[in-house]
Amino acid sequence: MSLSSIKPLRGEVTVPGDKSISHRAVMFGALSKGKTRITGFLKGADCLSTISCFRQMGIDIEDTGSEILLQGRGLHGLKAPSDLLYTGNSGTTTRLLSGILAGQSFESRISGDASICKRPMGRVIDPLTQMGASIESEGGNGCTPLHITPSALKGITYNSPVASAQVKSAILLAGLYAEGSTTVIEPALSRDHTERMLRSLGATVKSEGNSATLIPENELNAVDFEVPGDISSATYFIAAALLVPGSEVLIRNVGINPTRAGILEVAEKMGGNIEYLNRRGGEGEPVADLLVRSSLLKGTTVEGDLIPTLIDELPMIAVMAAMAEGTTVVKDAAELKVKESDRIMTVTENLKKMGADITPTENGYIINGTGSLTGAALDSYLDHRIAMSFTVASLVAEGETTIKNKECVDISYPGFYGDLESLMR
Repeated sequence: MSLSSIKPLRGEVTVPGDKSISHRAVMFGALSKGKTRITGFLKGADCLSTISCFRQMGIDIEDTGSEILLQGRGLHGLKAPSDLLYTGNSGTTTRLLSGILAGQSFESRISGDASICKRPMGRVIDPLTQMGASIESEGGNGCTPLHITPSALKGITYNSPVASAQVKSAILLAGLYAEGSTTVIEPALSRDHTERMLRSLGATVKSEGNSATLIPENELNAVDFEVPGDISSATYFIAAALLVPGSEVLIRNVGINPTRAGILEVAEKMGGNIEYLNRRGGEGEPVADLLVRSSLLKGTTVEGDLIPTLIDELPMIAVMAAMAEGTTVVKDAAELKVKESDRIMTVTENLKKMGADITPTENGYIINGTGSLTGAALDSYLDHRIAMSFTVASLVAEGETTIKNKECVDISYPGFYGDLESLMR
């Protein structure tokens, strides 16, 4: 894909539904009694992998075009799959489904594409094994394929070494099938969609500080889910509007859950002009429309408890930092190494090609903002976040930029390029 700098971005955009919530809506609907109606579902490749896996286990799922209709079979209603459960490129599907499968009465195997087969699954294998699960990495390397056989589970208190919603959710989902309560304590609070959504289904989930405790119930009761716009997808339009001079963009219906919205805090710390309109959501997922205007950004430090709230947005923040005045330091983000690509390496490589002053570290990077970038031939590394972040970078770069394998954005945002072009007219 060839890109070059453009005129100011103007107009409004509605980003697709939240990927994390879309995954969970299908999973929780399948485990509930009754019919679930999901509006705003993200029809990206990752979430479609979740649908495919649950169809293999006997769940009736219909896509009407405007909504997903799902007939739940209850906590113990899943059927044994006749073949390997293939999760594609989706780490969320792989890890959360492992927690669910650990509590089933049937044998199963789960794996994904080449990228998933390199991503660490020991972080869920270890706690699930402590709960009594029989879960084996077939290659003996802590990665997929995983082989799961039936076993009795018991509740545990698990001190997680990483703040990861995928790890926390896998353990809590296994806890639905365990004897006794299950508690997960994190070093920092990760996104809490699982806790919020399980409560809406009638589960007893108690949250205090960085811990979440689940007390198992006999059944979950189906509810309808309205999926808000994904703040991770909105991030690219937030950044583009801030960076391209003269821009003003309204992004509608964005989820602003505080455990996910660290990008907004960082953008505002950097001097970004973001106005919140039409706040709503109550006790469920908070939502707002975001009016973003171009701004002169300054460097900042991104660290500590803030990292889990914006881990997927750090590549875009790195581009913003390159265009800002002063130094930006990102640390405590070693998790970047085990995403769809090693995002410390891939961000560094691409930004250096564009002339940025960036130094990688063991758990992040240091960027001395120069306020300018140069067009270059870049690689997406088949990572959707990298492809979208550097598409935005191309808008403010001098000269032409090409991005290899741009189609990987379909994993989370199939309409990304079309939506971006709509703001350029």
